[in-house]
Amino acid sequence: MIVIYGIKENLNPIKKSLSDVIQECMQEVLGFPENKRAHRFIPMNKDDFFYPAGRSDAYTVIEINMMAGRKKETQKKLIKTLFEVIEKKLKISPVDIEVIITEQPAHQWGFRGITGDEVQDLQYKIEV
Repeated sequence: MIVIYGIKENLNPIKKSLSDVIQECMQEVLGFPENKRAHRFIPMNKDDFFYPAGRSDAYTVIEINMMAGRKKETQKKLIKTLFEVIEKKLKISPVDIEVIITEQPAHQWGFRGITGDEVQDLQYKIEV
């Protein structure tokens, strides 16, 4: 599950493109299939979205929630790939992107009526 926050005037026009870029990075680095896309956009009013000095109104926060198991190097590669591809394709400077990865044990995920540690048919690997 990925949640993306930004100022609505800047985020709304790029939602589809940003979703495509994020998915591309998830596929490249984590081996996700195309149909494994769970992105939630939270466009915010400018007066409700405070961000650090030195950032522009393009400042965007990407929270990635995933089952635990990816190596530190894999997570770092995902973050750096997101910075690179977002800048290249959407012209948003890395200084305006914040990526947070949160991992939870598989038993704390619930989908399709079971918990993540019970699922047997994932189309991608967790331990990469």
